[in-house]
Formats: sequence, structure tokens, C-alpha cells
Amino acid sequence: MSNSTRISTFLLAGLSSCSHCQNAIFTLFLLVYVFTLLENLAIIALILRDPKLWKPMYIFVGNLSFLEVWYISITLPNVLANIMTGNREISYAGCITQLFTFTFLGATECYLLATMAYDRYVAICYPLRYTVLMQDKYVLSLLIVSWLTGFATPILPIWFLIQLNFCGTNEIDHYFCDVSPLLKLACGNIKLKEIVDLIVSVFVLVSSMLVIFISYICIAWAILKMPSSKVRYKAFSTCASHLAVVCVYYGSMSFTYIRVDSASPGSTNKLVSVLYSVITPMLNPLIYTLRNKDVRQAIQKNFSKPKGSKLGL
Repeated sequence: MSNSTRISTFLLAGLSSCSHCQNAIFTLFLLVYVFTLLENLAIIALILRDPKLWKPMYIFVGNLSFLEVWYISITLPNVLANIMTGNREISYAGCITQLFTFTFLGATECYLLATMAYDRYVAICYPLRYTVLMQDKYVLSLLIVSWLTGFATPILPIWFLIQLNFCGTNEIDHYFCDVSPLLKLACGNIKLKEIVDLIVSVFVLVSSMLVIFISYICIAWAILKMPSSKVRYKAFSTCASHLAVVCVYYGSMSFTYIRVDSASPGSTNKLVSVLYSVITPMLNPLIYTLRNKDVRQAIQKNFSKPKGSKLGL
């Protein structure tokens, strides 16, 4: 360590080292970023504007859209700036802040998805008591717990991370400051840090997945006992969009973070990271709106021009 220089600035390798691909990557990511912002902000505006959507299910969807706006904004604007200016530098403080915020929002999304599964469980298994069980104050409590628990998640892992020294090469083999490529640059023993990261990741993913799993076991049992296939299909269709989001998000997150060899990422990790940090925030609003009758009706009501209307009237 006496001959090492402590790193104060990192270099982000980006998605690809291909110099001819940078313009295509920039254009694609810019379009994805703008589209994701517009669709998530549109969902939030629609829910705020239409009182018929002031229900627990859509309040949770609105919170998820609000989270997705920030989640994708943590990484993509920096990626776009790096490609446009050619400056790949990020300060130590900026890197730690990005990692903290990204982990906080990722954990919060897990808890929000678990909360939404519980909401569907109450709606399908206890339809007559739904309005009593999911009162405004209870919905607010669930949201506060989800956000606060998500915020607390990265505190311990980040504390262990800042105890490490970084020396030698300062290039992070990723397009944002994620924990796995950062640990490759650390000097000394990182085993304790890896164990802490693994425990926290397992706790967040398993605890939220357990809520989702139990909720859907109860939902499936309730659906099977319904009298007609039409009623069963309608009940299942209300859960299909949520299940699709859960499968994509949890699958990619589990691949990335529930691993003992977290200090040895490769190009595969970058592609998987794109899936949950870029593609999922873009697809979530489409999944929830295209399959949702209430949202489609609200869009037609609030944004469609009334028939027979004339200019100037």
C-alpha cells in the first residue's frame, strides 16, 4: 500500500469499446431515455388528473412510475454525457452517490412490487372487504415502509465499501458505478464486503419475493375456486401485467446480485444490467397500461377530442 496511489477519480468503460458504435449507442439510449420519461410522466399525470384512478392499485403504479423516472435518470444521462463529450471520468464521491441512489431505488422497486402483489391478493381473495382493508392511511403506510426500507438498504453495504482503498487501475468495467466492477479495483481483502453485499441482496430479494410468492399462491387458489372460466380469466388478467414485470426484474436482479463471485463481472453483466436498469423502466408503463381497461378508458376520456367538437367553441 505504501507504493500505491489512492484513487480519487474513476473512468467508466461504457457499454462497448467499439469506437464506431458510440453514435448508434448514443442515439438508441437517448430515444429510450426520452420515451421512458414521457411515458412514466404521462402515467403520473393521468393518475393525478382522473379521480377514477385514485385507487390503491393505481397509486402503487404511480409510485412505481415516479421511481422509474429517477431510476433510469441515475445512469443514462451520465452515459449520454460520457459519449457526447468523450469524458469518461466520475469522481469518487459521485461514484459512491450514484451507487447508493441506484441501490436505494432498486431495493424500493422490489418492495413496491411486493406491495402491489399484496394489493392484488386482497382485491381477489377479499373483494367485499377490499375498501376496508386498503384504506388510504394503510396504503400510505405501505408506501412509506417501502420507500424507507429501500433507503435503508444500501447504508451498510456502502459503509463497508468506503472502508476499502482503491489503487492501481481506475477504470470501472461498466457503464455506471455498480458494486461488482468497483470491487475489482479494491486493494486488500474484500471477502467481508462481498459477504455483506450477498446477505443484503438475499434479504431484499427473498423477503420481497416471499411476499409475492405467498400472495400469488393464495390468488391462484382463489381463482381455481371461482365458478366460471370467464370470471377466472378476468381475475388472472388483473395479475398478468404485474407477474410479467416481476419475472423480468427479479430474474435479472438475482443473476447480478445473488452471486458469491461478485468481483468478477463480464460483458454479460452489462447486458443484464441494461435489462433491469434501462429496458424494465421503459416497458413497465406499457405493460401496465396496454393491458389495463381502466387506464385505456382514462386516456380516451382525458386526452381524446370529444366527438362533434368544433374549433373555436
